[in-house]
Amino acid sequence: MAHSHLDSSGQTKDDGNGHRLLLAFIITAGFMLLEVVGGLISGSLALLADAGHMLTDAAALLFALLAVHFARRPPSARHTFGWLRLTTLAAFVNAIALVLITVLIVWEAFVRFRHPQPIAGATMMVIAIAGLLANILSFWILHRGSEEKNLNVRAAALHVLGDLLGSVGAIVAAIVILTTGWTPIDPILSVLVSCLVLRSAWQLLKESVNELLEGAPGSLDVAALKRGLRREIPEVRDVHHVHIWLVGEKPVMTLHVHVIPPHDHDALLERIQHYLEHHYRIAHATIQMEYQPCSGPECHLNEAQSGHAHHHHH
Repeated sequence: MAHSHLDSSGQTKDDGNGHRLLLAFIITAGFMLLEVVGGLISGSLALLADAGHMLTDAAALLFALLAVHFARRPPSARHTFGWLRLTTLAAFVNAIALVLITVLIVWEAFVRFRHPQPIAGATMMVIAIAGLLANILSFWILHRGSEEKNLNVRAAALHVLGDLLGSVGAIVAAIVILTTGWTPIDPILSVLVSCLVLRSAWQLLKESVNELLEGAPGSLDVAALKRGLRREIPEVRDVHHVHIWLVGEKPVMTLHVHVIPPHDHDALLERIQHYLEHHYRIAHATIQMEYQPCSGPECHLNEAQSGHAHHHHH
């Protein structure tokens, strides 16, 4: 009974995040379509670039939604981690799509810069302001939810913040066109907005590729972790065969620990686990404790100094 209660309380926090994300997604996707239509009607490339940026937001929000949804799906015998990797895969595909959108917009800007096109400044202005308001609304909805430090929700909020800049760019272009009639400002600002898109795409690409290649989380220093374990827990002599990777942003770790035979095996194991969880937020660690020094070739898999292997003169 206690377990099911725990589950439901965890659920409500997730649901809160889920509802906020869904609302922000609907607003963002809706206004993205409005900007595409507005960009085509007014002939403004900056609006289309901002719509491209809004697409990155809508996608980020969608992944965050999927992540919340798939995190709830229980692991199965075949997918022992559940479906968390799916969001990483989606982020990877999204990043590539964003790069393509940016290339198209920059190319079009280049063409238009050479042959300026007429632009309906007033239409552009109205739609750019509507887009800005939509972004402010999404950001406010998400920001209320970001105190539960959910990485997905935070990432989505940052996306929307970047998008505010895109809308401001379109508004500036519209003002310049309305006051001076100088249309080349539109492709110029569309390129600047594209740079924003490219920045978020690059970040997304880096993180998702690292996760797909079973890379360690960027912030984690394995050597420091090994030193810390030896320092904090006197029974620990050596830590080797360390593997850390990410599944759906959750770190997973396996390691071998050479220890002085303890009075209480399980208590020592508990202390090691507590250290990893407390200092590195690694809740999912598999620890192999050894009383003899490890002598297999795989023990020095990730040791810089494989000199250990030659100490056979005991």
